[in-house]
Amino acid sequence: MSRSEARVATDRPQRYAKQLASHLGRRSETSWDEETGEGRLVFQDGTGSLTATEGALLLAVEAEPEFLDRLEDVVGRHLVRFGTKDELVVEWRRDTGEPGTSQRGTGEPGATG
Repeated sequence: MSRSEARVATDRPQRYAKQLASHLGRRSETSWDEETGEGRLVFQDGTGSLTATEGALLLAVEAEPEFLDRLEDVVGRHLVRFGTKDELVVEWRRDTGEPGTSQRGTGEPGATG
């Protein structure tokens, strides 16, 4: 299994994590614990975690290497869409030290680039 992580700067990490878990829960198994500020994502091809910290939302995904790009994109793209107003940027870093994919708003609602 390969792992990729992203630290997304935001003043509202709990709000975005809860929204992301709720939205992705329509197609995947998800959980969000308001008290601990932690959540779990279970996809067909891997898993993910959400951790709300002071000033940032920490994201992680784990999967076989061939699925890592897709999981980064799914989690990052949805988060960026929810955070359009806050211009959230998601830049993934692989456990190999290499950069992963990145997602950022393009200034138009619902668009990612």
